[in-house]
Amino acid sequence: MNAMFRKLATLRTKHPASEEAQNAIHEWYQFLEKMMGKQLDNEEFRGIGQLYVDDERFTKNIDQFGAGLAQFMHDAMTIYAD
Repeated sequence: MNAMFRKLATLRTKHPASEEAQNAIHEWYQFLEKMMGKQLDNEEFRGIGQLYVDDERFTKNIDQFGAGLAQFMHDAMTIYAD
């Protein structure tokens, strides 16, 4: 998980809709599905991304890999889910 956060952190200055960002978010989506043991629908994935910015515990934990990472992931996950 930490390796994925570090990878995403390197992309956080790119546009969240960029191909590179969306490919990384696709990997994140697949990782979450594997970790949760179920297929996620778009609303669930979007909701997880929303938690990253709504819950300061998530934001603080994610942003330790790079300032603004939680917001970037939220934005990229929303685009991916749409």
